[in-house]
Amino acid sequence: MVVQLRAVCKTFNLGKSFETEVLHGIDLTLHQGEFCAVMGPSGSGKSTLLNIIGLLDRPTLGTLQVCGEETTTLDDHALTRLRGHSIGFVFQYHYLITAFTALENVMIPMLGAAGFPNEAMRTRAAELIDNVGLSAWQNNLAGNMSGGQQQRVAVARALAMNPALLLADEPTGNLDSKSADAVFELLRRFNREHGTTVLFVTHNAALAERCDKTIEVIDGRITGQSQS
Repeated sequence: MVVQLRAVCKTFNLGKSFETEVLHGIDLTLHQGEFCAVMGPSGSGKSTLLNIIGLLDRPTLGTLQVCGEETTTLDDHALTRLRGHSIGFVFQYHYLITAFTALENVMIPMLGAAGFPNEAMRTRAAELIDNVGLSAWQNNLAGNMSGGQQQRVAVARALAMNPALLLADEPTGNLDSKSADAVFELLRRFNREHGTTVLFVTHNAALAERCDKTIEVIDGRITGQSQS
């Protein structure tokens, strides 16, 4: 088991007159090697759910275990450590540093963990760049790459620490269909080859059908789970 949520609720503006509960009693378990799509209309709570699982936000109520560790009692330092070593993120926008090369962008999570660069980091980053098909571009500035290439670099960066869990929030939403398919297949390949658990938020029903499981979220509740 990589992720387990039990009765998770998330309320914003807690205690104020405009308090809003966005997630209502979420129960969810993700096992090692699962590739799951999350679908639902805009405003249904999908991104809030991902932010909580990714330890970017805390639940108001309920419990969350990530990689066997109960997170709701951890302090910010411990959450940062767990997030940095166990979770990778790919967002709809790539969030690369455009003045850095592709290789340097992939090295960033490793630099955050070690504090200084070394040859092992460069070797690991170069291997990942090669795995996403961009060896010839590794020394190019990210700002000079296409949108599809930038998103592939973002996938490589998300995998730099060999995380047990990869969270992808609409990673193909800004791409044309060919680039979107290439990014999806990258995630699927890493999932199969390394046993990485992937939670993939998408509005693309065709991509969701290619996942192992689809989780439907409506109005802050999981309303259905179906196997593909």
